[in-house]
Amino acid sequence: MSIGVYYVESTNADSVNINIYNREVVKRLSRLSGEAMEFTDLEHVNDYDLLLSFIAGGGVEGRFKAVLDQLPQPVFMLTTGLNNSLAASMEILSYLKQNDIPGEIIHGSEEKMAKRIAILAKVFKTKKRISSMRIARVGEPSDWLISSDVDAERCKELTGIEIIDVTMKEFFDEIAKKEYVPNMYTEMIKARNWHPEDTELCCQIYGALRRIVDKYNLDGVTVRCFDLLGPIRGTGCLALAILNAEGIYAGCEGDTPSLISMCVIGELSGQPVFMANPSRILSDDNDIIFAHCTLPINMPTSFELMTHFESGLGVAFRGHIQEGPVTLFKSSGLMEQYFVTAGELKENLKETNLCRTQVKIHLDEETLDYFLTESIGNHHMIVNGDWVDLVDEFYKWF
Repeated sequence: MSIGVYYVESTNADSVNINIYNREVVKRLSRLSGEAMEFTDLEHVNDYDLLLSFIAGGGVEGRFKAVLDQLPQPVFMLTTGLNNSLAASMEILSYLKQNDIPGEIIHGSEEKMAKRIAILAKVFKTKKRISSMRIARVGEPSDWLISSDVDAERCKELTGIEIIDVTMKEFFDEIAKKEYVPNMYTEMIKARNWHPEDTELCCQIYGALRRIVDKYNLDGVTVRCFDLLGPIRGTGCLALAILNAEGIYAGCEGDTPSLISMCVIGELSGQPVFMANPSRILSDDNDIIFAHCTLPINMPTSFELMTHFESGLGVAFRGHIQEGPVTLFKSSGLMEQYFVTAGELKENLKETNLCRTQVKIHLDEETLDYFLTESIGNHHMIVNGDWVDLVDEFYKWF
């Protein structure tokens, strides 16, 4: 992450000492925020992931206006409580609003300012990362996902995400090679000695998908995985579990909006992402149960191997996810709308009539109504921790 600071110097009396003081402020903000910050000139303001304009004092408003069209948007202004820095920034902010230019004044204690800079750094780092991603859908969305297709051209135009289509034939051809490179995850799973032939087949499916990821230089992939059940007699659950642990966002059923959602919440939170079905709402207790047969293998505190729920085939995972605060998230495929809320993971379940990993999450009543009246598709993303404010901040500037 690179943060540039464009310094708008005041010509007020004692400007030399003021400039020295302000440069020390930037050094302290850099240390407190944990983000590298450096001063830059007008020629290089667009070289940074995030630009902050330091309004050094009063009387700079006209000069700032003269260079405004050369600065990236949004406009973030650093201020101090000295030399009419805040007053000048407020005048500039008013001008920005009159001209529909997004902007914000960063002001207050240095600790508060540093915290705000750290949040903006995370948001704009994620924004840059998302806009350069390459993801693939292997096969079309499963037939029951009637609202989960995404126009690749529009997605690239609106989000920067490039979507590549890979045929199921290519996937099957890779599976037929029966090859994979063993790693800590394949060996950990094989050491369980659970249905060795099925486990070996699912490792081969992982190898096939890993080669596709490498061939197309992908950041994420979603697979029409139910098409494996007939001709291959295996499942994609193991492959997706390992890829997610390796840092490749990997989703089920060719669901592209869910894959994009995984990318967003994963990058913002830095946490493994569990893609799951809402399975049952317990309205009397304001609880909702989510379930799916795979999850990132590095997410649960423990797991056991089972067959895939719907087919009784292959290798699936019943993982125990840490109880406590969680975030539920879902974005539409073009990222024009989103849902996010915090909840409390109360219990890991072991019911026989649901997908293998099952969690009960407590939400408030109003939030539960979303699932019945406004839900963005079927699958939703679950990550440990409360990331609601960061998600809202991301979409504020997206």
